[in-house]
Amino acid sequence: MARIKYYYDTESCRYERIRVSTWDIIWNSLGFLTLALLLAAGIVFVYITYFESPEEALLRKENEELKIYYDLLSTEVENANNMLSNLQERDDNIYRVIMGAEPIPEEVRKAGFGGANRYKDLLEEGLEREDLVMENYQRLDQLKKQMYIQTKSYDEIMDLALNKEEMLASLPAIQPVAKEHIRRLSSGFGYRMDPILKVRRPHHGVDWSLPKGTPIYATGDGTIRYTRRSLTGYGNQIEIDHGFGYITKYAHMSEFKVKSGQKVKRGELIGYSGNSGKSTAPHLHYEVKMEGVAQNPVHYFYKDINAEEYEEVLRLASLENQAMGSY
Repeated sequence: MARIKYYYDTESCRYERIRVSTWDIIWNSLGFLTLALLLAAGIVFVYITYFESPEEALLRKENEELKIYYDLLSTEVENANNMLSNLQERDDNIYRVIMGAEPIPEEVRKAGFGGANRYKDLLEEGLEREDLVMENYQRLDQLKKQMYIQTKSYDEIMDLALNKEEMLASLPAIQPVAKEHIRRLSSGFGYRMDPILKVRRPHHGVDWSLPKGTPIYATGDGTIRYTRRSLTGYGNQIEIDHGFGYITKYAHMSEFKVKSGQKVKRGELIGYSGNSGKSTAPHLHYEVKMEGVAQNPVHYFYKDINAEEYEEVLRLASLENQAMGSY
């Protein structure tokens, strides 16, 4: 039951009953409803802004954890890239240098991976954080490609390392004449006076003045390419194929102790010096070729002479004098 309200009328000096019209009731109700709606909207806004449902809280927690894992993954990828860069630098500047291999070009190491459609399936998924996912996929793909190239490089280095011992044994690294038999290095590498034609001509090896019959030795492991007898040019000569691009020639010999196709070791006797072919006196003419290009043999003498002896050989070889043979 509604409470009856009164007011004091000053003119009649008595309390009069308050009469409420229908419109007053309507307007009061509408005002109350409006206020209630505003209050409810405020409560909902505050709740939405500052409070969340259990499902929303769980999703927010999962997203935060995923962001943490993404950051950790990005850090790990960066660390892996740094480690790989260190391996690449050591590979190019240490391992490949030691093994005599060319560094891998930067454009090969950093080449792109895959094409424009490589990530088509991911793009069609319509991921919310597509940029983060794509960035990591691209970085991982690039990392895998560089790792593959690096493993192939190590395979090559391993092959070179396995062949290194054989290559070192094959290098023409000693003098073809024992030190006790050497009288003098009579002519060096380069332009020399031809003893027959009396003009300056390129001399593709070095000459030792030796008595006829002085033992001649192979300067590195290899296979006898041929033994050849001739009354002209190099005269009686031997060529040894050492592999790895190296060939040595021994000319003006008097006698052979090997035959074509025979395997020889460094320091093994192959024949004796002489005065055959176009030669002005008994001596040995010795050549070293690398990939068909004549090299200065003196630069390879390091196994059987010390530093002082090498300097003396180098000095004698640099003197421009007359060669002892014409070829």
